[in-house]
Amino acid sequence: MLVVKPPVPHDETCRLETLISLDILDTTAEERFDRITRLAKRLFGVSIALVSLVDANRQWFKSKQGLDATETPRDISFCGHAILQDEVFTISDACRDKRFCDNPLVTSEPMIRFYAGCPISARNGSKLGTLCLIDQAPRTLDPEEHRILRDLAGMVEDEIAAIDLATMDDLTGLSNRRGFDLLSKHALATCARLKKPASLLYIDLDRFKDINDQFGHESGDRILRETGQILSSVFRDSDVLARVGGDEFCVLLVGANERDVSFALQRLADAVDARNREPGNVCAISYSVGIACAESDVPASIDDLARAADGEMYKHKFGKRNTA
Repeated sequence: MLVVKPPVPHDETCRLETLISLDILDTTAEERFDRITRLAKRLFGVSIALVSLVDANRQWFKSKQGLDATETPRDISFCGHAILQDEVFTISDACRDKRFCDNPLVTSEPMIRFYAGCPISARNGSKLGTLCLIDQAPRTLDPEEHRILRDLAGMVEDEIAAIDLATMDDLTGLSNRRGFDLLSKHALATCARLKKPASLLYIDLDRFKDINDQFGHESGDRILRETGQILSSVFRDSDVLARVGGDEFCVLLVGANERDVSFALQRLADAVDARNREPGNVCAISYSVGIACAESDVPASIDDLARAADGEMYKHKFGKRNTA
């Protein structure tokens, strides 16, 4: 049997982090998604309609009409191919397509012949999965049907965006505290399984209240946005970034040893200094930072790391005040 496995997207790390941050995998059925798949199934006259989310090793169905299975392996998924596209991915007859003719989803239940999947994206552009149509008879979609499927996929994206807003900080575009808790727990557990270290940075802006009082909240918001942009530019895609309080930020550096942390902190200091030297920046960015490390062979919780890093941050802040 020859099955063509779907390639891994170039943004796979960010894509999976985005999917995990939504906390949607393995949740119960919801009417807001089910009404879309019911509508798709009825409009197109197909036997199966799904909202499929592509996880690391599986595709999981948030909503399903006409199918009993809740997930299938990613290696044999049609949706794994569809998320590599920008437009609707269509297979008119899987039995005549060399990529899928030996696929167990074609040769056995659900006996796929026709497949059409429209990628569904998060607010950051990551393709999370598809709204897909499946039937046991070959067929094609005309241009108007393509538009309808894209419109329905847009409805799914709107519902996912509503979930995303509960885990994202609108001002900075980083995760909020809830999103950080979800992502960091997963990342820390992965580090523990792979016996890799991790480090948590707790960053607090200095004299932020004074900036709001002296220059106004608009200036304060601009400082927060620029801090978020600096953090995003300095740290890696695999690191977990969040604004966890009014002027507080957290960064979980995944697989980072002491030397990696030192280099990252230097990059941060250089980026902030470069920003502060730019003409027209009346309000300088200044920050205090605390560090807590999880050793590769010692289990640690994100809550313990956060408390430890927070304590170290306050020591840093008070130390600066005493020497000022």
